[in-house]
Amino acid sequence: MDEVPCWLRRTATGWCLQIHAVPGAGRTEAVGVHGEALKVRIAAPPVEGRANAALTDYLSECLNVPRRAVVVGLGVSARSKRIDVAAPQLSAQQVVECLLPSRSTR
Repeated sequence: MDEVPCWLRRTATGWCLQIHAVPGAGRTEAVGVHGEALKVRIAAPPVEGRANAALTDYLSECLNVPRRAVVVGLGVSARSKRIDVAAPQLSAQQVVECLLPSRSTR
């Protein structure tokens, strides 16, 4: 992988992901790119923070980092979110492969 996708940016502590969240889906999964964001369907309603909790759980599981390492930086109540992931040990390729395994080999 030569270049970093537009939805992923390296930070001093790890990675910043631009997410387009779609709550209320049948299951939680990353489904591709929406503009300059990673589109993630979330199997939780956008009520009382449940969708944000499901999103952070999903990302921490996919990236194999502790849940506390995944924080909604901006967009707590919006579909467009900035997620900060404290995982400096991960490369851009690893992040992409974890979140979009079928697309990383293209």
